[in-house]
Amino acid sequence: MTLKRRELLQAGGAILGAAMLPVTARAQTGAPYEFVVKDIVYHRDDKPRLARLYQPAGSGPFPAVLQVHGGAWNNKDRTDGQNVALDLAAAGIVVLAIDFRNAPEAPYPASLQDINYGIRWLKAKASGFGSSAGQVGAYGTSSGGHQILLAAIRPDDPRYRALPLADAPDMDAKLAFVVSGWGVLFPLERYKLAKAKGDETLAKGHDVFFGSEAAQIEATPALIIERGEKVFLPPALVFQGTQDQWTTVELAQRLASDYRGAGGTIDLELYEGARHTFVNEHPFDPNSVKAVATMIAFIKKYGSERRAQR
Repeated sequence: MTLKRRELLQAGGAILGAAMLPVTARAQTGAPYEFVVKDIVYHRDDKPRLARLYQPAGSGPFPAVLQVHGGAWNNKDRTDGQNVALDLAAAGIVVLAIDFRNAPEAPYPASLQDINYGIRWLKAKASGFGSSAGQVGAYGTSSGGHQILLAAIRPDDPRYRALPLADAPDMDAKLAFVVSGWGVLFPLERYKLAKAKGDETLAKGHDVFFGSEAAQIEATPALIIERGEKVFLPPALVFQGTQDQWTTVELAQRLASDYRGAGGTIDLELYEGARHTFVNEHPFDPNSVKAVATMIAFIKKYGSERRAQR
C-alpha cells in the first residue's frame, strides 16, 4: 500500500498490529521509500527480548537507529513512539526499537545493560540491514532520552557492558550519533518536582528504578561530565519544548554547555510552547513536524556512509 505521511501515521496502529507488513511510504520530502516492519528476537535471557525492525527496501547504505522508549523507567515497550519510527523508515533510515528490562523487573543498571547490548547487536548485524557499524546511532525519548545519553557517553562502562555478545565479542557500543527527545536530563530534579506536586506514583517510579537519590545523581549525564569522568561524546541532538513539565530550558542548556565544554558537538533545539511527549502525542503539530525533520537531517548528516568511513 502507498500512504502519505498523515495517512501512514493515522493508520500506524492497525498496520503494525501484525508487524509483518510491507509499506510504501512517502516521506515529507516527497521521496518514497518502501519498508518492512517486523518483530525479531535480538537477545535471550530468561525470556526472548523482542525488537521491532523498520527496514527500508534496497541495499542502502542507510543510517541505522536504535530506538529506546520512554515510560518513566518502569513501563512501555518497543511500540512507544512508532510514529517517529515510521517517519524515519520512510526517509530511508533503519530503526530497531527494542524492548528492555523495565524497573519492576530489574532496577538500574539492568536496562542500560540491555541498551548497550542492543547497540552492539545492531552494529554487528548492520550490514544485513543495508547499513554499517559506523552508521549506527540511537534515539530515545523521556526516560529513554535520559538512558540513551547515558549509554552514549559511557559505552565502555563495565556495568553497562555486562552482557556478552557471543557473535561479536569485541564489538564496541560507541555510537555515530545520539538523539534525545524531551529527555529526563536531570532525574533528581524531576523526582523533586514529582514530590512537590504530590505525584507519588511518578516519584515511586524513580525509587524503584534508581533505589536512591545518590544513584540518580550518579546517573545524570551532565553531572557525569561535570565530575570530569572519562566520557565518549558522539554528535548529539537534544530537543524538547519550552514548556516541558519535567526539564527546564535552563537545565537543557546546562547539559549542552557541559557537552560542548568537554569537547563534544551538540545541537539543542527548543520548541516554543511544546510540552513533554509532544512529538508522540501530537505528530501533526508544526513543532512535531519540524522536530522530526530536524532529526532526519541530523541522522543523515552524522549517519552517512562518508562519515562512517572516516
